[in-house]
Amino acid sequence: MSISEKKLAAILALPGPERYSHFIKVVADREKIWALYDNGWALMATDHGVEVFPVWPEQEYAVLFAVGEWQHYSPREIPIQSFLDELLPKLRESGTLLGVFPTSGHKAVTPSLDEVERDTRTELSRFE
Repeated sequence: MSISEKKLAAILALPGPERYSHFIKVVADREKIWALYDNGWALMATDHGVEVFPVWPEQEYAVLFAVGEWQHYSPREIPIQSFLDELLPKLRESGTLLGVFPTSGHKAVTPSLDEVERDTRTELSRFE
């Protein structure tokens, strides 16, 4: 699915909480998230050095972030069940935060992993 440039620009301009809400709705609807991969997953860090695993709701947003030091990374799809049942537990175990929907102009939203899981499962239940 291709996103129009107008919609892409509008979504990218949203403040963090609205990008987070958009992320939850889209991933529940499409049942997948996107991250960047190149012989390992792309990771960011907070100002305090805590690792952050960045994710996006659609491939097009991840592509826009694959520049500079991440220019060799490619978007990789993660099915929603793998995200909930495998990735989130691994992030909890390692103490890594989830960075929801970073953009070139905004830092990622870093809600608690419990909050992301709860919000995602709640939104998924609306589609059942």
